[in-house]
Amino acid sequence: MRVALAAVVAVAGIAAPALAQTADTTGRTVYEAAFFQQFQPANALEVVRRVPGFTLEQVEEDVRGFGSAAGNVVINGQRPSSKSDTIEVVLARIPGTRVARVEVGPGTAFGAEYSGKAQVVNLILTGDGGLAGTVTGALRRQYDGAHLPEGSVSTLLRRGSSTFNASVAVINNETTEEGYDTLRALPSGDLLEYRRKINTVRSPNVSVSGSWDYNASQFETGRFNARYAIDRFRLSQTNDVLPVGGTARDDRLNQRFHFDEWEVGGDVQRPLLGGGVKLIGLATRRDRINRERFLLRVRSDVIGGNEQQVRSRRDEAVLRGLWTRPDLNGWSVETGVEGAINRLRSKVDLFGFAQNGAPTRIDLPVDDATVTEHRAEAFANATRSLTAKLRMDLALNYEVSRLTVAGDADAERSLRFFKPKLNLDWRPGDGWRAQASIARTVAQLRFEDFISAAELANERVNGGNAELVPQRSWEALATIEKQVLGDGLVKIELGYTRTSLVQDRVPTPEGFDAPGNLGDGTSKIARATFDVPLSRLAIKGGRISGRLSYLGTSVRDPYTGRQRPFSGTSPFIYEVNWRQDLGDFAWGVGFSGDDPFTFYRRDELDTLYPGNPYITAFAEYRPARSTTVTLSVDNLSDISTRRGRLFFAPDRRTPSPFRVEDRVRNQHILPYLTIKHNFG
Repeated sequence: MRVALAAVVAVAGIAAPALAQTADTTGRTVYEAAFFQQFQPANALEVVRRVPGFTLEQVEEDVRGFGSAAGNVVINGQRPSSKSDTIEVVLARIPGTRVARVEVGPGTAFGAEYSGKAQVVNLILTGDGGLAGTVTGALRRQYDGAHLPEGSVSTLLRRGSSTFNASVAVINNETTEEGYDTLRALPSGDLLEYRRKINTVRSPNVSVSGSWDYNASQFETGRFNARYAIDRFRLSQTNDVLPVGGTARDDRLNQRFHFDEWEVGGDVQRPLLGGGVKLIGLATRRDRINRERFLLRVRSDVIGGNEQQVRSRRDEAVLRGLWTRPDLNGWSVETGVEGAINRLRSKVDLFGFAQNGAPTRIDLPVDDATVTEHRAEAFANATRSLTAKLRMDLALNYEVSRLTVAGDADAERSLRFFKPKLNLDWRPGDGWRAQASIARTVAQLRFEDFISAAELANERVNGGNAELVPQRSWEALATIEKQVLGDGLVKIELGYTRTSLVQDRVPTPEGFDAPGNLGDGTSKIARATFDVPLSRLAIKGGRISGRLSYLGTSVRDPYTGRQRPFSGTSPFIYEVNWRQDLGDFAWGVGFSGDDPFTFYRRDELDTLYPGNPYITAFAEYRPARSTTVTLSVDNLSDISTRRGRLFFAPDRRTPSPFRVEDRVRNQHILPYLTIKHNFG
């Protein structure tokens, strides 16, 4: 592998001196602000996206606890004490002019939440005082001619040791897609039904947030943040149905989902015993009301259908305390404990419409329940340089929790897990780096998986499972990377995971299927990432980046008894991006795609076939250092996505399906114009 990577360098000859350099013995790599000037970033998010070989980690919105929600970015060495504001949102509020430099280092260097992560970005801000901010406006055009304005304003004020940040964002999400369904009998392939569909989705959302950050010294810090957001999702579907030999219908589907969310949090840190002790508190609440109705109609007369209403409230309270000391007899150590209470109250009411339009309530198993989790986790993290080029990271977490389900089902269980981690980081020189890690992980449960609900758009029921337990895995990962052509980077990762009690889908006694636990499973991982400048190849300002990922999973299917992939996993994913910066102008194009992936349900195989390749492009003009105008286009190839559903009776123990449904959807080419302006 070393020979293969070295060949990349040989193609272009001897590399020029890099604009990045190793900063200290912890293995951090530093990119000064001058490195990013060629891209003229409007905000810190655009800075982070330009870090060579770095991929911003997407954290699931519903992850519980504070430590589990860490991504792979910190600011001034500290993690923002917010969960509902994603790191992308936080970074987008910071003007690009306030970024002094970016440090890239191993996760253990930034605290126990990040231990085991191969790379974490530390965004260092300038000490400039005064007011600064970013104003963003965008206009998107749908294929049907609709124009959608949206925008955001964020401000940052620094006075002495305090920094104040406030932002308001209005996102006017709207999507219109058109397509068709075909339903055919098997094995003959005879057409049973044709459906012509148009989906109009509107999801306007507004968020208001603010924060205060106090930083007097390394161990004298304080933060407070608050956020309120509303989201109003609306889907309207027209559905012209033509059964072969039957009566034509004009079915309708309407969904109205309302979300209200607030969060308050903060932390305070003070010196203690040569280090710092920090206390973090966080409270969130999300209220949800979902209403949806699917009507079977003949010339506007209702002949059947369903209606469903879901009311739920989700609460979380987290308290985390930790002590950090960067130098204790040659070790950098961190230890602490986190406690959390999470609760979901959910009630589902499902009705069926008779031919005369009269509603009748349909009872689902576990459709009215409260799920509560009390959890505590103790953790210790220690890092030490064994030699000038070799570093060892050790971590040990111990988690204990009590989970209860009350209502239509009653269940209670206590869980305890040790989660050790070991990471070795070796830098032999000449831009080479190698890492090897092994860790035990425990997945989180989705509280919604305990509750039954119908999917009216798919005419099926997801059963609830009060006996669901988290899967647990041993994960091994090896990484090797090489700096090339100055500030370019090529990285290869190989991994293997052994998982017990794989979380997937299992049958229920009521005849549905639900989230549940299978047996042991395995995952094989191979990833390649590259980010290479092309100036040495006489392409001024050119840069090509991308990634190729393979994920091979295997678990025994409870119906067929044969090995098959985990539900919802795509084996191959690829992405290639080209960008060229030419002073005040920049342009680029991107290609991405992935393999089909299948959900293995009781009586069907539900497979999504993404459109490949999905092509995006942009052209950017910077009339001034503080202003950027960007014209972007999504789905430039005007490609459709396809979904295939194979149906079995009575379930998948029958080897051959009796019916197939194909769904084709297309949003068409989506152009949009964005203007960003910084001030201060």
